Amino acid sequence: MKQIQLPLSARDIAILHAGETVTLYGEAVIARDAAHKRLYAMLQTGADLPFSLSGACIYYAGPCPAAPGEVIGPCGPTTSGRVDAYTPALIEAGLSAMIGKGARAPEVVHAMRGRAVYFAATGGAAILLSSHIVAAEVIAFADLEAEAVRRVTLAGMPVIVAIDAQGNSALWPIA
Repeated sequence: MKQIQLPLSARDIAILHAGETVTLYGEAVIARDAAHKRLYAMLQTGADLPFSLSGACIYYAGPCPAAPGEVIGPCGPTTSGRVDAYTPALIEAGLSAMIGKGARAPEVVHAMRGRAVYFAATGGAAILLSSHIVAAEVIAFADLEAEAVRRVTLAGMPVIVAIDAQGNSALWPIA
């Protein structure tokens, strides 16, 4: 199994292939629907974002509260299609990787070509996946509580390359 360091380099993006199982290490950002809506609005108005999207990896999740002594509570993937309306603009701004579950819109796959990859994480495995998050901090939109943007450090999170930068899909046909 390939070990992949985040943020992804252009070389990493190019050598990842749909269907590969990889483990992710390094920094990612957790963000869900409400945060995406705000980020998109900021991009549309030219406002500065609260963090850089250049090379960023976004994990579509909304973690449960952490128990005492835990870094983060259970944190499984949410359905990626919920943010498809915003994703092409985020990719244009530098987003290079996404982690979630479920299909992506053709517009997202088109925007990804040559620039980004989509990793699928196992739904229903929130406790297992959260065990691979070794650091977490809220970095934006704290008022959104569970949907606040968090910077996290991943240590061996298992995922599948669901859609690679060439538009190949491991899970479903792409139109």
